[in-house]
Amino acid sequence: MKIGLVSLGCPKNLVDSEVMLGLAAEAGHELTQDPSAADVLVVNTCAFIDSAKQESIDTILEMAEHKKGGACRRLIVTGCMAERYRDELKQEIPEIDAVLGTGEVPQIVGAIAGGAAPLTFHRSPERLALHSASSLKPQAPTYLYDASTPRVFATPRHYAYIKIAEGCDYKCAFCIIPTLRGAYRSRPAESIVREARALADRGVKELLLISQDTTFYGIDRGERGALARLLRQLNAVDGLEWIRLLYLYPTTIDEDTLAAMAECDKVCNYIDLPLQHASNDVLKRMKRPGTRQSYDRLLTRIRTQVPGVALRTTFIVGFPGETEADLDQLRGFVSDHGFDHVGVFTYSHEEGTSAFTLDDDVPAKAKAARRASVMSLQKSLVQKRQRSRVGGRARVIVDGPSNDHDLVLKARLETQAPDIDASVFLTECDPSAYRGGDFVDVEIVEAKGYDLIARP
Repeated sequence: MKIGLVSLGCPKNLVDSEVMLGLAAEAGHELTQDPSAADVLVVNTCAFIDSAKQESIDTILEMAEHKKGGACRRLIVTGCMAERYRDELKQEIPEIDAVLGTGEVPQIVGAIAGGAAPLTFHRSPERLALHSASSLKPQAPTYLYDASTPRVFATPRHYAYIKIAEGCDYKCAFCIIPTLRGAYRSRPAESIVREARALADRGVKELLLISQDTTFYGIDRGERGALARLLRQLNAVDGLEWIRLLYLYPTTIDEDTLAAMAECDKVCNYIDLPLQHASNDVLKRMKRPGTRQSYDRLLTRIRTQVPGVALRTTFIVGFPGETEADLDQLRGFVSDHGFDHVGVFTYSHEEGTSAFTLDDDVPAKAKAARRASVMSLQKSLVQKRQRSRVGGRARVIVDGPSNDHDLVLKARLETQAPDIDASVFLTECDPSAYRGGDFVDVEIVEAKGYDLIARP
């Protein structure tokens, strides 16, 4: 059969999607990117915050339309929303034929092959009210893929994600992930290195290591210093040029990891460190370890031990009880540390989290205004820094043609991750002379907002 899949949410979810596609292809099914041509449609959902849930619902309803006289015979919903709202989804959207949670990825082949369900269309509101915490499964997921698991890659040929662990042991007040993904479980280093070698053999130049907490890697197995050892092993893999770390936790970054980053020439000078806030009162209510003072010390230590490192972080504004004074502390923190990349989310009041028992007392308009305030500050700081780069030289990796202009190439610095960070746009060159994964030495000629303009 022809299988179409829509993947929503984070890169960790994308890896699950790639595994499901790999399993389907191994079972003899044909893959298609055209939903109207698919016999079976799969929607791999996200349910981290309210906007992600709504995007998942909208996508499921859009794909369900293909069952009305189209080629589609089965609609399968997988991922975090399936894990969280299994019974409600089946009840509210009868077009769904199968629901697979985060721990049921290997069951995708059986779900594809299942018998056809009756086609009934009697849905009422367009926005479905999925709000019952009782639907959370009592059994936590335990699935973890390995190097032998087939994958069909959805990323460009020159970079790929490797999920080095799954699940999370932290109990942050705003986060439902431990319930949806289970306890933290690391993959053996041998499996990761074997997968990395296979990826390098197929032309991957940039490897992105991901998990819910990448710096916790190996600790669940009693292997202290495991991440540093893994980085050194990956650094020796022929063919790889860049190794990038995403999703590091502030209290599990140890000296060995920083030393390995500084020592290994292929490990990018890039740290993605979700800090969530800088007010001690808010951090305490969020159940986040660390304080503003410990974060100050950590960031200073990172910059000292890894010279030239780029820092990415994310913050949540509008958490219950957050005051304007708390926001001022956050803004001061952003100004003091000059992060290279900042993402700001507005707090989403999610059932199943411990914060759900608190009063969601910051109005939606205030949350949006606070987010805009921090992002405006960050933009002004970044624009000043980007202008200072003009006239300098750098090495970039080419991602491919720009979406906006056929004669412009999109590229990235070592300090920029794909999809989430700004880009470098290459002009004054023949685009046909370059392909994705090529490294180019460039001169930076202009700064436009977060992005840079350069020429070979």
